[in-house]
Amino acid sequence: MNLIKKAVLTSIMAISFGASNIAFAEDAKATEVIAHIEAAIAEINKHDFNAAYLHEKAARNASDEIVGNEAAVKEGLASLIKAQIIGKSADEPKAIAELNKALGFYKSI
Repeated sequence: MNLIKKAVLTSIMAISFGASNIAFAEDAKATEVIAHIEAAIAEINKHDFNAAYLHEKAARNASDEIVGNEAAVKEGLASLIKAQIIGKSADEPKAIAELNKALGFYKSI
């Protein structure tokens, strides 16, 4: 009986550890996207749209690796693309507004 309890407990712990690793990996990608978006906002505030574009591109690439929450990822990705387009015309307030919008979507993940 004691052996069965230990086996069941070990199995439950292994399953829960595996599930938490998957969730952590997903959160890590979302955290990476958030960090790139915040860096892009900081670069736009410095009037460096080229560096901001690189951060936006990195955020888009990391966003592709997020599994689950498809609706939030899709909306966030659309806002990132709009921010990149607006950034090419060097419109600071609109680009920052789009990035803040994307930031909200990725923080909801």
